[in-house]
Amino acid sequence: MNAAPAAVATAAVFIWLGMVLAISFLETPLKFRAPGVDIPVGLGIGRIVFRALNRVEIVLALIALASVVMARPSASVAGLTAASVVILAGQLIAIRPRLNRRTDRVLAGQHHSRSSMHVYYVGLEAGKVLALAALGVSLLVAV
Repeated sequence: MNAAPAAVATAAVFIWLGMVLAISFLETPLKFRAPGVDIPVGLGIGRIVFRALNRVEIVLALIALASVVMARPSASVAGLTAASVVILAGQLIAIRPRLNRRTDRVLAGQHHSRSSMHVYYVGLEAGKVLALAALGVSLLVAV
């Protein structure tokens, strides 16, 4: 692998991984435990935070993807990169719009039962964390 593009890809992947871990698995569950944060307030905050996170994820995914392509990757690095990008795309295209519509209904005062979309989102988020961690380690080993 070419060292410079691989180093850029490694940095992008570990920044992406850190952001996902910090927001999805730390900030999100904890915000609902804060005093005065009810479901509508938490959902409103979450919408803003995840919109920002997803925009940054797209940028980091594009940087990682372009860098990996330029680095002439091994099959495992290419596969893990593709898996990470596909998982992100699935979250943004298939799940986030449904979660946004549900959030709109809750914020409008229409209370509905729990949504299975959150479970799918968290499952994909866990898969993305594993793919990014494996990709980051693979990039470090390849350089």
